[in-house]
Amino acid sequence: MTRRAFAPAKVNLFLHVGPLGSDGYHPLESWMVFADIGDVITLEQGAPYRLDITGPYAGAVPATADNLVLRARDAAMDQPNARIIRFGLTLEKNLPPASGLGGGSSDAAATLRLMGEYLALPAVRLAQIAATLGADVPACLQARGLMARGRGEKLGPAPDAPPLDAVLVNPGIETATGAVFAQFDRQSGAVPLEAEAPDRLEGAEAVAAFLARQRNDLEAAAVTLHPQINIVLAALASAPEALIARMSGSGATCFALCRDPSDARALGARLAAEHPGWWVRACTLA
Repeated sequence: MTRRAFAPAKVNLFLHVGPLGSDGYHPLESWMVFADIGDVITLEQGAPYRLDITGPYAGAVPATADNLVLRARDAAMDQPNARIIRFGLTLEKNLPPASGLGGGSSDAAATLRLMGEYLALPAVRLAQIAATLGADVPACLQARGLMARGRGEKLGPAPDAPPLDAVLVNPGIETATGAVFAQFDRQSGAVPLEAEAPDRLEGAEAVAAFLARQRNDLEAAAVTLHPQINIVLAALASAPEALIARMSGSGATCFALCRDPSDARALGARLAAEHPGWWVRACTLA
């Protein structure tokens, strides 16, 4: 028996960062959406009890105990009455690691969905496990448009918006989230969180106009550490197909929203030809 789960890329359409709290964490506000590209987790019954990693970024993700796929697997297997059945997991790693796309969190969430089905675990228990694995894992477990607050664990409805045609671009660098936050603390003054999102946004132009009034507060810090991000942002912002360009998460992946799929495909093809060292993907954000 073989089961598969898709682990979509997570994109932060905006990311507001509040003042550092006494608990050592920054409160956040973010509109999270999920792409139709991502990693794939496969569970194969009867296979050796291990994690195999394939795909173009397999070499960047070791199958060690801190891998979020293994942590999700072990947390699920640690539940009362979990069946002890031999199975193996395979991670097809298509997303660049440490890229601001929530790849590890989404991989963990997809693993939990597989394990929940395989072990007949209730959804409420999967959500509890997700909260122990990382701030983004609960949102990735739902894998739909959400407004995240707190450390990212307080999830609410996002504006009702149509699917968005987009281009994702990573310049081929990894960003460490902790280093970006540390740089943010050194060079930025956090502002109060005050995003007021409408209930509904009609069309990509309306979404872009709303996002133009929002920010990614980590962008300046990430650019300081990795100036290549600014080159990507400039290339996207100057493109005639782009309605708006911004960085996702703590970087280094940036995105541009486009009016329609043909614009996204044209922009993606041109950037891939002009910058063969970049990771470029046209996609739909839902």
